[in-house]
Amino acid sequence: MRQSISGRHPVSEPTPDPEITGRRSSFLRSAVGTFGTNLAVAIISLVNVLIVARSLGAAGRGEVAFLITIASLAAFFGATGVQDATGNIGGSEPGLRPRLATNAVVFAVIFGAIVALVIAALVIAFPAVGGDGSRVLVWITLACIPAIILRWYLNFLVQSDYHFAITNAAWLAGPVTTAITNGTLAVTGQLSVTTAIAAWIGGQFLGTSLLVWFVARRIGFGRPDARLARRSLAFGAKTHVGHTLEIGNYRLDQWFIGSISGSRELGLYSVAVAWAEVLFYLPGVLVMIQRPDLVRADPQEAARLVQRLLRVTILLALPLAALLVIAAPFLCTTVFGDEFAGSVADLRVLALGVVGITFMALIGAALTAQRKPMLTTAAAACAFVLTIALAVALIPPLGGLGAAIATSVAWTGGGIVIAIIFSRAMRTDIGDLVPTAADIRWIRSQLAGRIRDRRP
Repeated sequence: MRQSISGRHPVSEPTPDPEITGRRSSFLRSAVGTFGTNLAVAIISLVNVLIVARSLGAAGRGEVAFLITIASLAAFFGATGVQDATGNIGGSEPGLRPRLATNAVVFAVIFGAIVALVIAALVIAFPAVGGDGSRVLVWITLACIPAIILRWYLNFLVQSDYHFAITNAAWLAGPVTTAITNGTLAVTGQLSVTTAIAAWIGGQFLGTSLLVWFVARRIGFGRPDARLARRSLAFGAKTHVGHTLEIGNYRLDQWFIGSISGSRELGLYSVAVAWAEVLFYLPGVLVMIQRPDLVRADPQEAARLVQRLLRVTILLALPLAALLVIAAPFLCTTVFGDEFAGSVADLRVLALGVVGITFMALIGAALTAQRKPMLTTAAAACAFVLTIALAVALIPPLGGLGAAIATSVAWTGGGIVIAIIFSRAMRTDIGDLVPTAADIRWIRSQLAGRIRDRRP
């Protein structure tokens, strides 16, 4: 028997599997590498936002953000949760990976086309859904949805066998390509909403192409498997509602602002969101790295892993949120210009939801990996109801600030709900999710150990 890092409950020490133990020993290295990629993506994405905002102003930035939001939301709706099934099945049954890869291509083409046609019909029937920009750009953006869905599917498949380096490269390819293209066009005076969207779409296709190449080389594409497809859809259906609600919590506010308040207000709010997304990266990275182990772990071990990760992540995320609150005037006004002064309050309010977003990201992914996706859906539904109700009430009078309040409150409410659900489902004490001094000492010891290991 040994104790968890909080020192509260003894944990049975399972008989180690050499292969899994070796992989777990590289957790910190994988986490650092993936977080470094996320940090690079965040910085490059911010540079890209800065280029577009400085060149096209708040209205132009808002139109670009609106089109990207449409494509991202539509892709999430169309993915139908197959990515989770692909990750779970690929992690637990390696022999099925080639067939999963081929099924992923088929699913992406079919579901991507369907959701693109549905969104196009909505835009034609209700023009406000498409914002106040070019309809041609809306159609072009919708056409890239199958490629976005395929990238998500293959990303989960590749990560199910711990190949994080290639997924990091694919993730980085899009922002790098977009930033270089937009920067070059801005310098030559050729940057426009059209070229900015074209650069973004090119980055999406490049990331997808890298994953297709890697899967073809290392995993292979098998024959389509109808039975496996039904199995993937059955599991995906359980996670899809939750994912739809989650992406609604993360992105629907921008769609609402673009439709209700216009491109300029969305441009201001999108700058705040670009900075606030830094808070998403840490829990997102840890979920990504830990997922293969969570899929294989028994409930007791999974609960222990999540409790530790959650407490440590909160301790790391809170100072980052405080920094965003303090530095908001510099980040929004000094960096982007006086036109974006309205983003300061939005950013500060969004940063207040850091604990809720951490709980929802880490616990939700753990419950899904442990084959309890409907519990994640229940928490996401609570947050979604809060988002819609508050957004409808607050965006018309307050614009971006109303969206920020709605989003932050929804994240916090969803975080509380999922913490309660997790403690009951996994039969743990909810107090084990609260950081303590022991967690701070554990972080210090881990960092000190890494420093010692690097010394000659």
